[in-house]
Amino acid sequence: MKLISVLVLALTLGAPSAHALILGKVDIQKVLLSVKQGQKVREELKKEFDKKQGTLQKEEATIRKMQEDFQKQGVVMNDKAKAKKEQEIQEKIIQLQQKSMSYQKEIQEMENKLKKPILDRVKEVIDSVSKTAAVDMTYESSTAPIVYAKDEKDLTDDVIKAYDKKFK
Repeated sequence: MKLISVLVLALTLGAPSAHALILGKVDIQKVLLSVKQGQKVREELKKEFDKKQGTLQKEEATIRKMQEDFQKQGVVMNDKAKAKKEQEIQEKIIQLQQKSMSYQKEIQEMENKLKKPILDRVKEVIDSVSKTAAVDMTYESSTAPIVYAKDEKDLTDDVIKAYDKKFK
């Protein structure tokens, strides 16, 4: 009896399926770059980045000027004054580096905050497009690259069109 059960199970698992698995793939990064709301987010991030970059460049120019002045005046300064000026310049450089890291963190947080609602909507659209395209499974092509699949549909452009149509 056990032998028959094992044979039936082996035949069932080994039998070719009547339906081939059809995979759908979506490049979410391309979707984010292409949908209108994603483009607006990029413009907003660029505007904020440029503003912060301008601030950093001004402070960098100030530090460069301090260094140039120090090199010119260094020959006539005593050791104590030189050490004090070098310390002052080093502190400015450290402050600039800290400000730069802080700005990077702010921009990253802003990007995450602005992209989250779009990503939630993209998931909804991918579900809808995948059902319409009659795929069995959809994967994100840039993070889970499948080297070969017999039946695969690229749904990226369909997702972009559906997203822009649904979320103006």
